[in-house]
Amino acid sequence: MIECPVNGQGLTQQRPGVAFFLQPITEHLATLEQELEAQIVAVNTRITTGENPHLHVKAKARRKRPNWTLHYPKGSEAINHPLFDSLRQVNIGNVLDFANHHCHVAQSFDHIINRHTKHAVDAQALHACLIAWGTNMGLGRMGEISDLSYQTLATTSDNFIRLETLKAANDRVCNAIATLPIFRHYDLDDVVHSSSDGQKFETRRPTINARHSPKYFGLKKGVVSYSLVANHIPVNAKIIGAHEHESHFVFDLLFNNSTEIQPDIHSTDTHGTNQVNFALLHLFGYQFAPRYEDLPGRVKTGLYGFQHPNQYGDLVIKPIRKLNTALIIDEWDNLLRIFVSLARKTTTQSIIVGKLNAYARRNKTRRALWEYDNILSSLYMLRYIDVPALRQNVQRALNRGENYHQLRRAIAYANFGKLRFKSEAEQQVWGECSRLLTNCLIYYNTTILSRLLEQKQSIGDHAGVTLITRIAPVAWQHINFYGRYEFTQAAVPINLDAIVSMLAQHPIPAMSDAA
Repeated sequence: MIECPVNGQGLTQQRPGVAFFLQPITEHLATLEQELEAQIVAVNTRITTGENPHLHVKAKARRKRPNWTLHYPKGSEAINHPLFDSLRQVNIGNVLDFANHHCHVAQSFDHIINRHTKHAVDAQALHACLIAWGTNMGLGRMGEISDLSYQTLATTSDNFIRLETLKAANDRVCNAIATLPIFRHYDLDDVVHSSSDGQKFETRRPTINARHSPKYFGLKKGVVSYSLVANHIPVNAKIIGAHEHESHFVFDLLFNNSTEIQPDIHSTDTHGTNQVNFALLHLFGYQFAPRYEDLPGRVKTGLYGFQHPNQYGDLVIKPIRKLNTALIIDEWDNLLRIFVSLARKTTTQSIIVGKLNAYARRNKTRRALWEYDNILSSLYMLRYIDVPALRQNVQRALNRGENYHQLRRAIAYANFGKLRFKSEAEQQVWGECSRLLTNCLIYYNTTILSRLLEQKQSIGDHAGVTLITRIAPVAWQHINFYGRYEFTQAAVPINLDAIVSMLAQHPIPAMSDAA
């Protein structure tokens, strides 16, 4: 029996999926075989009987297999919903005050030499630093356009702002959002469905991780902010080089997510897929659900079965090769060592993938992991073809990530959106500060929507409840990011009761593509 303590707990207590570590591989493969073979029959039966109207078969002469197309959901979820147009403009500093009052964000920022000082952080100086970092403005510019000196800002930043305090603050706000009444209404099919995607940012100064990407930066260099978004909330993020493959960091973002928002299903675009992600996520209790750019082409080259292709006859959706289960069984002990290393957090997915890619292509462990991944990817592709709701949820989850990117771009507006930081460490701090600003803004919006939801529920307005739950909290037309900042003067607190009372007096605008 293999038991790998994770944070003092047995491996089986970490995620439901890790029970596979303790199951004999022959039994596990037998279960997968039964499921996959049944899926192949069921999917093709629904196609031939017309029960799957979204798949259109286009048979051509002199071809062994017919061509087919699958209808994809279109459109994107609405951001900047008209509901927020009626709200009074508040500046980003007021939003940080609101979040700090309700979530006690400042408590996450302890002094770097906490043992030798009893000074608590000045909340207003902290907010000024967070805005300076998160908007890409810089402390020097903030000292020029605010009522705080550069020396005050620099001292506060050096003493309190670092990656560990920023991550703790982000976790605190994310957990607070998860407790709000409307949060679970953002679930897709009653589960938390997350997505991850990269956002490109050009760098003004050369750093060790900045790389060329002609498609996004022309002749310049840049980096990628790779973010994990669950129910509209950015729960984790990492700055990576523009040359690094995003798929190598999918598992790392999920497994190192320290918030209470734990996704059940995770989606990426084609760039988030590789030959190991289905296996890694499945074994740790996540369902990987990517969106493929060319699904028919992917199926024709990547669908596998437990039998020889000749055994499947003239099916429309037909495996191209028989799976090599003997190889998986022979190498399962070596694969378990890899999985256990990931579970104990002694290594990361990006390192594991790099080492596997350094092996010879015929390496048995590498081939066995790919073969196991082929089983799970085949199961997913069949389900993706057969279940319209799954395709719709994958698209909605990815749209939420794109909406977050637009908000993030609006916040990091300074210096024309080109990162001004000198080092990779400063880029990581910027990334966490920017994420904290977006989380505080989303908390503010979600609190308003939750209070409005409760008001509609109290009077039995079911139509209003439905409309509110379709409004994404990613909106910023009622937030002012610009101008001169006043931190030393007492700010007028946000009157949430007045806001909700005003909104309740007007009908909720309906949008067909709202969240």
